[in-house]
Amino acid sequence: MNTTNNNTSVIPVIGRVLLAAIFIFSALGKIMAPGATIGYIEAMGLPLASAGLVIAIAVELVGGLMLAFGIKTRAVALGLALFSIVTGLVFHHAIGDQNQLIHLMKNLAMAGGLLQVVAFGAGAYSLDNKAVRPAGHLA
Repeated sequence: MNTTNNNTSVIPVIGRVLLAAIFIFSALGKIMAPGATIGYIEAMGLPLASAGLVIAIAVELVGGLMLAFGIKTRAVALGLALFSIVTGLVFHHAIGDQNQLIHLMKNLAMAGGLLQVVAFGAGAYSLDNKAVRPAGHLA
């Protein structure tokens, strides 16, 4: 028997915040040490490493915050899922190295969690949900 009421459960917001945390902290790390990220991007043989850094920070910070607050949640979760898959395959493809394999699997697991958000939405405690409530509704 499912005793969780999807209209009032705090579980989706906890899940969104936990998923968002890795993106936000990753963006902050890139902001604090941009040279390390640029070096890593260059080491992978990718062009325009500085532009890649800016794009990664924007996706992770803005996407992470939007996910945490539940703004355009399904679209943001889909974008972050795709970002996680692409970055996992590009930066952690050396699966003969156990550490790289774990990082790749982490990215794929994050994408799986994000796809659950795409499928089931933001939940009750989100700005998306607040935007669709009738004006007279008290929560």
